[in-house]
Amino acid sequence: MKHLKFTINILFLVVLASCRKDPKPLPSEISRLEPEPTSAVKGFYLVNEGNMNMNKASLDYMDLVNGIYTRNLYNQVNPEVTKGLGDVGNDIGRYGSKLYVVVNVSNKVEVLNVKTGKKIGQINITNCRYITFNNGKAYISAYLGKVGDPKAPNGIVAEIDTATLSINRTVEVGRQPEEMAIIGSKLYVTNSGGYSPPDYEHTLSVIDLPSFNEIKRIEVAINLHRVKADRYGDLYVTSRGDYYSIPSKLFVIDTQTDQIKKVFNIAAGNLVIDDDYAYIYSTEWNYVVGKNKISYNMINVKDETIMDRKFITDGTEKDIKIPYGIAVNPTSKDVYVTDAKDYVTPGKLHCYSSEGRLKWSVTTGDIPAHIAFIN
Repeated sequence: MKHLKFTINILFLVVLASCRKDPKPLPSEISRLEPEPTSAVKGFYLVNEGNMNMNKASLDYMDLVNGIYTRNLYNQVNPEVTKGLGDVGNDIGRYGSKLYVVVNVSNKVEVLNVKTGKKIGQINITNCRYITFNNGKAYISAYLGKVGDPKAPNGIVAEIDTATLSINRTVEVGRQPEEMAIIGSKLYVTNSGGYSPPDYEHTLSVIDLPSFNEIKRIEVAINLHRVKADRYGDLYVTSRGDYYSIPSKLFVIDTQTDQIKKVFNIAAGNLVIDDDYAYIYSTEWNYVVGKNKISYNMINVKDETIMDRKFITDGTEKDIKIPYGIAVNPTSKDVYVTDAKDYVTPGKLHCYSSEGRLKWSVTTGDIPAHIAFIN
């Protein structure tokens, strides 16, 4: 009996150990949609963030010309990477022949062949967040410190040589830096201070690119996140507020003076600027009422006015539970909106025509968020 009990205990431990292994990457899946054989944009990659600590970040690809949507493309073309893309895919960008995927909790930027999605390199950066490009360089914002640590140090922006994938220079900015935008020789990065509420950051760091020094900080509002540049030399910066009594707002910064020139009293969770139009949505969480308030807006950035029209006009926005990502096709002007749904199951990608009517929808990975177009 003692031997039997010993054997059973060993078997139990073996089974338990096998259950605790990291989850295996999901296999790729194909969905067929209406092809666009004359599309000037060949397609786009979409990063699904996946839940933190679940190793479920994934990469999808939409072939617009042939109408083929591939889920989990990364796993299909990189089978040797046994743990898949990693933990929390926070951003994506295309520059030249390379695709860069920022994987936040995995502390890395995956560098892929833009045509195939095959991994060709990796840049290791602690708690990396967003990426942008300029003159042969990639710029990556990073929180540094452990995830959620209120005592984390100030963050940085790292300059990467896109030829060698090596870090050239780094510059210290504010706590928990987020998105970046470049106008002329200046790089702007939003500082959030999100790890230490209610002691949020409230500035936009300005970095002189030739010297790679932080030359000033612009006072804007608490808990900054998004920053997008228009073609008139202005920046559109979002503040998330404090999720209680201070609401989200949208600020316009004149980069000639580095001063606030206008404030829009609308919630802005994410936005994309294409030509003269800013497409904006907000999923504004409030702890007092315990729910999200969802809104959609458009701004004419030339006139700096809120438009009467919406970018969804057929009423189907009611089917979007949690808008989480947005992009505009630069040629067709189709608008792509992602839906994170309940954050733990596969989401949806919706395509709207330039007139605001739903063209198609497709199932994505968990928490679809960031899009990079391929010409």
